[in-house]
Amino acid sequence: RSQALADFEEGLAEDPLLQEMPEEELLGVVSKFAEPSQKGQPLQPRLAASINYLTTHQLREQVLSEATNKYRAPENCVSLNIPTVNTPIWGNISPGIRTRDLKIQKILQLLTSGITAFARSIDDTDMTEEQ
Repeated sequence: RSQALADFEEGLAEDPLLQEMPEEELLGVVSKFAEPSQKGQPLQPRLAASINYLTTHQLREQVLSEATNKYRAPENCVSLNIPTVNTPIWGNISPGIRTRDLKIQKILQLLTSGITAFARSIDDTDMTEEQ
């Protein structure tokens, strides 16, 4: 059962006009907007459990700091460099904008560390042209 359909049915309970529509008509409306969930092959169960845990629980700041220090962007991958604002410009930006920019930089740092860790785990000697 799709999440879109469940969300639609939840909204249906709150809308008297939608409650009067025949079910087939409602499903026709939902199917036009619902996107099928396309999934790939399953991962190994322990790996999937680890990923599910890590994406639903916040890690301690020390663990994050250690990971970002261990997996810094490689010097030959300039696209993984995290952009920073020019110092003179930074001084003229409002505190709210600075706070948002720092949050984005932190997210980019974590993403960069994750991509770097993944890249370092791959043995490119066995890679095919398609990979």
